[in-house]
Amino acid sequence: MLWLRRWNFIERARLERELWDAFERGESIEECLAACPASDPFRREVWQTTVVRIRRIEALMAGSKAPEPPPD
Repeated sequence: MLWLRRWNFIERARLERELWDAFERGESIEECLAACPASDPFRREVWQTTVVRIRRIEALMAGSKAPEPPPD
């Protein structure tokens, strides 16, 4: 039944949003992942991939400069 949940995009998006919300609140997403119960392998799988994405985006954003405001 776990393979069926992998294709449940709404559930996957909800779990990804949980981790993004924690990141936006300033929580350690690695600690959130470590606290994820082993009894929920789908959440753990989604969060593991989301942590990688968040860190990749964070690295890209750190290397870019802030956009300039439009001229008046």
